[in-house]
Parts: sequence; C-alpha cells; structure tokens
Amino acid sequence: MNYIKVTFCILFALSVSRYIPHPPNFTSLLALSFYIPAFFGRKYIPAVIISLSITDLFIGFHSTILFTWGSVLLIGLLTKYYNKSLLIRIFGALSGAVLFFIITNFGVWSIGSYEYTTEGLLKCYILALPFFGHSLISTMLFSVLIETIYKFYNYKKNYFNSLK
Repeated sequence: MNYIKVTFCILFALSVSRYIPHPPNFTSLLALSFYIPAFFGRKYIPAVIISLSITDLFIGFHSTILFTWGSVLLIGLLTKYYNKSLLIRIFGALSGAVLFFIITNFGVWSIGSYEYTTEGLLKCYILALPFFGHSLISTMLFSVLIETIYKFYNYKKNYFNSLK
C-alpha cells in the first residue's frame, strides 16, 4: 500500500471512532498509534498525527494538544520494542494506553487545571481513572480487531499466492 492510501485509511478509521457517539476516550486512537507503525513502519507515524490533527480541527483544539500528539508520537516510536509476537503487541498497545494516561494527565495538571502541588497532581490522576478505563477497554478491543484483520489479510494473501 502506498503512503497516501494508508493515511486515508487511518483518517477514516480514526474519524469514525471519534465522531460516532462513544464514551469519553473510547476511540481507536491509541491502538492505531501503536499498530500503524508496528505493521507499516515508523515512517507512518506522521500519518497518524496528521489524521489526529485533521479530526481535531473538527472536534476542536485544546490546551493539552501537545501532550496528546506527543504521546501518540512516543507510542509510535516505542512499537519497535513490542513487535515480536501477538501477545507482546497487545501488551505494547496497552502500555501505550498507560503512557498516554500518564503524559496527557500530567499535561492537564501542568496547565493549571489543578493546584500545583503533589495533592493536585494526585487528584488529577485519580479523577481521570474512569477515562483511563475507557482507554484501556477501547485499546484492547481495537487491538484485537486490528490483529484479526491483519491475520485474515495475511492468510488470504498467502493463500492466493500459493495458488499461483
């Protein structure tokens, strides 16, 4: 697949999951942030961030956008350490959700939404736990979906190649 086709597929998948009604933080973003670079290579990390920025244009920019985009970049860069097997990839995607939670909520705290104290930082993370639950569940579900599609695609490709 060429870069433009993959970028449009990412944009479509991300847009659908962000625009249809869903619980907060229940999107394909974290799974795509992990799996696109894992399956297609690091050169596709900008495609994920561009797709995220396009959907943010319609949803609205926010004060922690650099933390969000930065965590997506970091998740994509870390995929090379988690690309050995299916279980390690799932663990890597879930680790990405943890990383996203830590980075973005630090961003929320750092812009002054909570007191600049240890208690304020702790309160920020505690109040974000329900959102984190949604992120973990959606990352797991989208990861399983992506893994299934990937396995089916490879099976189909290998099957038809064996017939030639």
